[in-house]
Amino acid sequence: MGVLVGKQAPDFTAPAVLGNGDIVDAFTLSEATKGKKAVVFFYPLDFTFVCPSELLAFDHRIEEFKKRNVEVIGVSIDSHFSHNAWRNTPVNEGGIGPVNYTLVADMTHSICKSYDVESEGGVAYRGSFLIDEDGQVRHQVVNDLPLGRNVDEMLRMVDALAFHQAHGEVCPAGWNEGDKGMDASPAGVAAYLSENADKL
Repeated sequence: MGVLVGKQAPDFTAPAVLGNGDIVDAFTLSEATKGKKAVVFFYPLDFTFVCPSELLAFDHRIEEFKKRNVEVIGVSIDSHFSHNAWRNTPVNEGGIGPVNYTLVADMTHSICKSYDVESEGGVAYRGSFLIDEDGQVRHQVVNDLPLGRNVDEMLRMVDALAFHQAHGEVCPAGWNEGDKGMDASPAGVAAYLSENADKL
């Protein structure tokens, strides 16, 4: 599995269903995320089992992502028409309802290949990528197909990156918004651990 952290996120243009329900033939990542952070997440297939729980978890937190100026983009190998049908299927019938973020149709598999998340079965693993305002991947996690991801952890990573960008300090284990950071120096580590080692 490739590691994209520290590299430019592969750009792509593909059909998509936008968060407002519009269907477009050419959604381009770099244009949609200009001046913003982005979370690009991959999932295996529409109308499956773990996937709707994840897509709803992202939707239930979409205002938190928007507050942080983060664009959320889901990607699978399904067509934009399948995405649209899934959005138009009620949650109590196995659908996801009108989620408020973009779903990209990677019908050629080129996007999941460029992010190196394609499984041997041809569908995408549950890969999540946090991309900064300059298009660089700063965090990634890839789950096997049966293992649903933790969307709150992605929000925590967004906050940690924003804290680092604003203050220059690094974020120790378990850091949450409002916690102290650490100066990236031997003295900074010693100062932090003398106060916090037993809480880790």
